[in-house]
Amino acid sequence: MRLEDLGWNDFFASKFTTYRTSGEGAGGIAGRVCEQHRDLYRVLTVSGEVVANVSGRFRGEIQRAADLPAVGDWVALRMREASRAAIQRVLPRESQLSRRAAGARAEEQIIAANVDTVFIVTAMDADFSLRRIERYLLQAHDSGVRPVVVLSKSDIADDVEGKRLACTAIAPQTPVHAISAATRDGIESLRPYLGRGQTAAFVGSSGVGKSTLVNALFGTDVQVTRAVRRSDNKGRHTTTYRRLIPLPGGALLLDTPGMREVQLWADEEALDAMFDDVAAAAEGCRFRDCRHQQEPGCAVRGQIADERLQSFHKQQKELAHLHRQTDMQAAQAEKRRWKAIHKHMRNFRSGGKG
Repeated sequence: MRLEDLGWNDFFASKFTTYRTSGEGAGGIAGRVCEQHRDLYRVLTVSGEVVANVSGRFRGEIQRAADLPAVGDWVALRMREASRAAIQRVLPRESQLSRRAAGARAEEQIIAANVDTVFIVTAMDADFSLRRIERYLLQAHDSGVRPVVVLSKSDIADDVEGKRLACTAIAPQTPVHAISAATRDGIESLRPYLGRGQTAAFVGSSGVGKSTLVNALFGTDVQVTRAVRRSDNKGRHTTTYRRLIPLPGGALLLDTPGMREVQLWADEEALDAMFDDVAAAAEGCRFRDCRHQQEPGCAVRGQIADERLQSFHKQQKELAHLHRQTDMQAAQAEKRRWKAIHKHMRNFRSGGKG
């Protein structure tokens, strides 16, 4: 297998060359993370798959969890044995699909790294939600990854065309495909996004058919699947960890566990890109700082559907809260840093007098 078959390109080659010539990376080889299990990683290389962990030196340099290797990352390895290695460095990412990590602190969690296309998979049953699709699209806009909406289970859905048009209405520039992994109807419409060396990630709720779709594209069962519950059309998480799977045709598929909630990690520019219809309508507002709520002369209210405008306000409020949290955490971290510096200086002066 060549590195190019795993998604290697000039961008990564340049970063790896810089690392190797720095002295620290002499003798290292490149690989791509395909699985993560706690502190162990499976990494694809030209010589095959190896098991690796993060070197002590590199771990000591890491400032935040998002800097650790993620599935899809290109890493610099130092071989220890024939099939074991140490990760010395994560190469800079071309893209990263992120969400807010669970917990009280505002921290970034990398869902997938170095992805070209993200397939937002939604079943056309009780799971179908335009508001959830908007949140996934916002993630994609922030990451710089090309989004494609995949409406699954078309063989058992009602009003397939109506749901497809509803998706197109909220994201006119985003391709929308209705497919059935069970009957393979529409599967071939996804092939153009899966050229040699291209990486596609699958995101969506549990039970929407992501793993079934991966199996259909692969041509055999590489992912375990389970039936959803009839009572609520929900399913347990079939995929319990992220996994990068090379396709026979040369593309790579990254399956992810189902997400019960889409916790946002994005900026205002991504929000404006996702809700460009709101931004366009706002040009006609009487006041430049119009919040599109109760202000007189608002051109947005009445022109944008109520549900979509409510979704905009909800995500805008959520992101504002996120940014306040991250700013506060950064200020606290800076305060702790200076406190430690001053303590070190006092101890040094005290020791000098003695």
